[in-house]
Amino acid sequence: MMVISFLWGAYFSLLTSFSPSYSWFVFFRFLVGCGVSGHAQGLIIKTEFLPKNVRGYLLPLTQLFWLGGSLLIIGLGALVIPTMGWRWLIRFASIPAIILVLLFKFIPESARFNLSVGKKEAAMTTLRKIAKMNRSKMPEGTIDEPMAERNGSFFDLVHRKYLRTTLQIWVIWLGIAFAYYGVILASTELLENNLHCGTGRSPIIVEEGSGPCYCNMLSPSDYNTLMISTVGEIALNPFNMLGINLIGRRWTLGITMTTTGLFFLLLIICMSRTGLIAILFCLRALVSANFNTIYIYTAEVYPTVMRAIGMGVAGSLCRLGAMAAPFIAQVKDAHHKHQMRSYSKPPSSGGSASLLVCVLFAQFRRFTLPIETKGRALQQVK
Repeated sequence: MMVISFLWGAYFSLLTSFSPSYSWFVFFRFLVGCGVSGHAQGLIIKTEFLPKNVRGYLLPLTQLFWLGGSLLIIGLGALVIPTMGWRWLIRFASIPAIILVLLFKFIPESARFNLSVGKKEAAMTTLRKIAKMNRSKMPEGTIDEPMAERNGSFFDLVHRKYLRTTLQIWVIWLGIAFAYYGVILASTELLENNLHCGTGRSPIIVEEGSGPCYCNMLSPSDYNTLMISTVGEIALNPFNMLGINLIGRRWTLGITMTTTGLFFLLLIICMSRTGLIAILFCLRALVSANFNTIYIYTAEVYPTVMRAIGMGVAGSLCRLGAMAAPFIAQVKDAHHKHQMRSYSKPPSSGGSASLLVCVLFAQFRRFTLPIETKGRALQQVK
């Protein structure tokens, strides 16, 4: 699944750079998004190889590599867009996916998955490789794990046993994605239009395709601000790991989501660039902590036969929140674009929605997630 999704994403990403019009650009980016939805399966494989006593520490470290990729694309944008244009930025950004496809042959299939579909010998082969890598010996005996009667399906997610958990996970994924992409898009809008209690900039007109594009190009200082705020994604990682392992996944998520909503509301306040950078830094830290926790929780709460489909459906619904974010952070009140704080207001809507979800999540215990996965072994079958 990962090989297919990376090949798909890289191919259509390259095609995007040759888009003859805006409509083709949107169409190709839509197809890229279809491929990106399969990338989360990498976390599933990692989860199924890690023992329960270290999952809460090692899975959040994935955020370091996400941060590295985010900083890389911002740095590339600062270097490439002013000189070579956005088309070359997309081409350069497609290179890592192509390289990764060549490296997937070194990633073994999950032994848990092989067992669930009756491939015991394949699972044993993987375990032997692990033992050899660790310079240890395989335990005596054979694996006695019953094969699942059938693979998991969407209907298993809404079965009575998992219905409550599934519905709440979907709502949380929607809210987190809305907040995450909302703060990223709001950041560029606030910087592009200089909406930090200063003076707005007159738009420049760039001829693109058949009509003019009224926009402000980001300045070098704007890219620096984006870099600083992006580094915030790792700022709470140590505390996030401690929370996940000490007070559990549910309470950690409730605290960080509630705080996220409060910080979103601060964007309404007229502030200097320094204040804006500080708020964006904190928001990126909080929304990343939210994503970290819900990724781990979703991967742990479902049994092996349902884990991939559970993560896949949640990730797909997450895109609905991501699709709604631009309309709130950028499109809403577009006719007031060049007025002071015209884009300071929409993020507060995101904050209110996020805050509402958090309060319902954190305060009313009987409506919270019914399963705490802290210290819980991964379930193999339903």
